[in-house]
Amino acid sequence: MLIDLSLVDLVKGVRCGEIQSKSLMEEVFIRIDQYNSQLNVFLSLLSSKTAIDRACKIDQKISSGQKVGKLAGIPVSIKDNICINDPELSNSCGSKILLDYHSPYNATVVEKLLQEDAIIIGTTNMDEFAMGSSTEGSSYGKTLNPWDNERVPGGSSGGAAASISSGMALLALGSDTGGSVRQPASMCGITGLKPSYGTVSRYGLVAYGSSLDQIGCLAQRASDCHYAF
Repeated sequence: MLIDLSLVDLVKGVRCGEIQSKSLMEEVFIRIDQYNSQLNVFLSLLSSKTAIDRACKIDQKISSGQKVGKLAGIPVSIKDNICINDPELSNSCGSKILLDYHSPYNATVVEKLLQEDAIIIGTTNMDEFAMGSSTEGSSYGKTLNPWDNERVPGGSSGGAAASISSGMALLALGSDTGGSVRQPASMCGITGLKPSYGTVSRYGLVAYGSSLDQIGCLAQRASDCHYAF
């Protein structure tokens, strides 16, 4: 399956026309249809039509000889405390205080992903305002560990980790203050990276402990995190 390939191999295949971004997106949404309602991963999600339409635009750019970015066609999930300005996506920080809040701007990390032609498909569940380490503290219900539904996925970026572990996204962004990317990555059997402070912009991240918060990435492989970073 396409979703089993590394980010580097997928982007290489998409950019040279050997892999269709549309086909990759269709595989991801098959997984979403299978697992999202069971695992409670996404708090907001693009419709499959919108996501596939955006993937088709990548394919059209390539077929017409236009240049595409370093994450062309890659389906990405972002933690619900990272701002995204998209009519189909919201930012609640796992709290009903912010139910249906739509950000008027994109976080810097989101802008950078979009500039490289990544496709952000949804926002993922989290402990409310990132204050927790199991994703049981969300106002929208707990997220389950894809490997064992009787266990937690860790937190507070548990939804992000579960989206990768279950194949519902190929790259995820989370936030890490005291382990909130690294711990759920470990508990879901994937790789999580907390960059050194200051290497990644925090603009557009809803703060928990701003002198410690960092936006990090989660993926199946260390090499995937390295490529995205």
